[in-house]
Amino acid sequence: MKNFVIKTLINAVAIWIAAWIVNGITLAGGDWQHKTVTVLAVALVFGVVNFSVKPLVKLFSLPLFILTLGLVTFVINALMLWLTSWASDRLNLDFHVEGFWAALLGSLIISLVSWGLHLAFGDDD
Repeated sequence: MKNFVIKTLINAVAIWIAAWIVNGITLAGGDWQHKTVTVLAVALVFGVVNFSVKPLVKLFSLPLFILTLGLVTFVINALMLWLTSWASDRLNLDFHVEGFWAALLGSLIISLVSWGLHLAFGDDD
């Protein structure tokens, strides 16, 4: 349970930073409390998408992984962020990703920030 909470908080911080840096990613809302609750909910949605959908996409795109030497991972991560935006919209969360390029840059930033925070705070997997 501790790992789940830590990973969700790390994803929330990474998503917040990506929304702050990338123009095409919006985290709307009035005050910082509303944005905090929204980004935590989006991090939960992001975790569910990465847990349930991403392994299937990776399995079906295995030939592309081999052909591109793993570079297709960036595209898959962008699609997972875009799917998170779609699901967040359906759940009436104030999070939106405008287009593929914003999703690609945002997923790269989320990956880098998550990696750094996992190094800093540890991961007991």
